[in-house]
Amino acid sequence: MPRLAHFRAKHDASPLSEATTPILHVDMDAFFVSVELLERPELRGKPVVVGGQPNRRGVVSAASYEARRYGIHSAMPLRTAGRLCPHAVFLEGRHGLYAAWSDRIARILSCYSPVVEMASIDEAYLDLSGTERLFGPPLAAAHALLTEIHDKTSLPVSAGLARSRLVAKVASDQAKPRGFLWIPAGAEAAFLAPLDVRRIPGIGKVTEAALLKLGIERVGQLIEMPQERLEEHFGRWGQALARKSRGEDSYEFFVDAEPKSISHSHTFGEDTRDVALLEAMVSGLCEKAGKRLRESGLDASTVTLRIRYSNFQTLTRAKALAEPSHLDPLFLTVLRELFSRHLDRRRAVRLIGVELSGFSHGGQMDLIEAARRQKQEKVAQAADKLRDRFGFDKVRLGGSLRTDD
Repeated sequence: MPRLAHFRAKHDASPLSEATTPILHVDMDAFFVSVELLERPELRGKPVVVGGQPNRRGVVSAASYEARRYGIHSAMPLRTAGRLCPHAVFLEGRHGLYAAWSDRIARILSCYSPVVEMASIDEAYLDLSGTERLFGPPLAAAHALLTEIHDKTSLPVSAGLARSRLVAKVASDQAKPRGFLWIPAGAEAAFLAPLDVRRIPGIGKVTEAALLKLGIERVGQLIEMPQERLEEHFGRWGQALARKSRGEDSYEFFVDAEPKSISHSHTFGEDTRDVALLEAMVSGLCEKAGKRLRESGLDASTVTLRIRYSNFQTLTRAKALAEPSHLDPLFLTVLRELFSRHLDRRRAVRLIGVELSGFSHGGQMDLIEAARRQKQEKVAQAADKLRDRFGFDKVRLGGSLRTDD
């Protein structure tokens, strides 16, 4: 695999008017389904759902555009999808196959820019500055790139080109399926203004409902709202909303062989006080972070729990380990301690997150005996291999599973 980029937040984000970097957001259309259709072309034009069978617990991983017409979408319970479209074709996920295709796409992307950030298995950001000598201006480079992806993989892809990550991502979303949308410098406000606020990355159902109470439905209405009033209602999140409405983001590319931290978070569709659900989510997020840590060949010495309540107040608590580790059980012990000690059970939770940091290589663990450590190593390695083959959600620890339907 080529050496890819990461991104990090900037504390002194510049106005959009000062941005000059052409950023291309590439997003594969219905990626898991599209990969399956390469092997099963007879399913083209039919509603197809990837994730499992409709009579089992689990959620939709991907849905074809034909299935989406029935209201089916990612993260929807499979049983709900089965009720919405009983005649849909339901397929088990083959995440090892999808990862292999993702690697092929990443190699193509890396030929067009030295700075490529794979934001997920099916989407990426590219910095196209400085590539004119090889591929011409950014618009021509983007067209050549999308053509090559189609010619070499036969997979459908959409893209957005703009001078901020946020606008590029919104543009690619608006271009779907199989489209390409370029937002020239200075046209960002006109492009964003008529869109629903939910089109802005980071604005979910809860924020949308709060904005609707203020009479804000479109991005154009959001940009007209004084930032001071947004801060009155949303606190520091109000600053971010004002910035997002202008198409600005506070991220920059950087190339680094090792991450400074690994984190995963989950925003609930509805705020919740369900302690069992929250505990299960903490466990699942810990497993995801732990797997990425082991893939990087690193140990972590600090574990952080983040809880955001319905009023957007965020509580962050961290604890240093006595010795660095890369094993989930130790991380989970610390996270459960932090969770039990600091969760305000009277308040509804909007978001919960887990972060591992303080990295080192090959730290020794004196906290547990060698035999027990070796057993946990084998369990972690076996679980990671199964997740790579069958998908992360197919192999979970007991604590990350709900016992109810």
